[in-house]
Amino acid sequence: MPKMNTTLLSYLSTAVNLMEIPDFQVCDRDLPDNILSQYLNAEAIAVDTETMGLLPMRDRLCLVQICDLQGIVTVVRIAKNQTDAPNLKQLLEDINVIKVFHFARFDLATLRQYLSIHVTPVFCTKIASKLVRTYTNRHGLKELIQELENVELDKSAQSSDWGNAANLSDKQLNYASNDVRYLLSARQKLITMLEREERLKLATKCFEALPTIVSLDLLQFKDLFEH
Repeated sequence: MPKMNTTLLSYLSTAVNLMEIPDFQVCDRDLPDNILSQYLNAEAIAVDTETMGLLPMRDRLCLVQICDLQGIVTVVRIAKNQTDAPNLKQLLEDINVIKVFHFARFDLATLRQYLSIHVTPVFCTKIASKLVRTYTNRHGLKELIQELENVELDKSAQSSDWGNAANLSDKQLNYASNDVRYLLSARQKLITMLEREERLKLATKCFEALPTIVSLDLLQFKDLFEH
């Protein structure tokens, strides 16, 4: 019997272990057409990215994670030197589907830099948190989900090598998926809080300004509005 490719063995092992997680799938390079159609029918989707670092001009995009209100999570593995993903682009630029990020500024810059995707419309849970959770200075995703969803996220895989996409560990894939699983529910709670404090319109204006801020970031302008 011929030896099976070690990369394939690793992938199959990961797939078996992840079968215990409902509605989870890993795709290469782009969304399949059937999943694209499903997400296009959603009112909102949660989106996140994993990269090789925190500088979009230097650190390449490795993963894009998406989740809808039904809890269906798709992780798209982006190949090194890949420059487009047509189905992802169609979804993330569709004006009828709200894309929910935590710290959207970074993800929008990364998606534009590597896949030429101009994401719209956007809801950023970090901006919303800063506008309405003024009783704390803890606006990271872990703290936000802990308070609003009563779920403690495991962030131990946050600083890890995402570049070897074909051999990501179960821990990495679980981490990546959990970063989008709770965003849509958190968004609804944040909207309720923003409406109560009469700051939802202000939050919306901040979200609408993000593409301009991203353009400035990619041109490496810093502190443009400072004296």
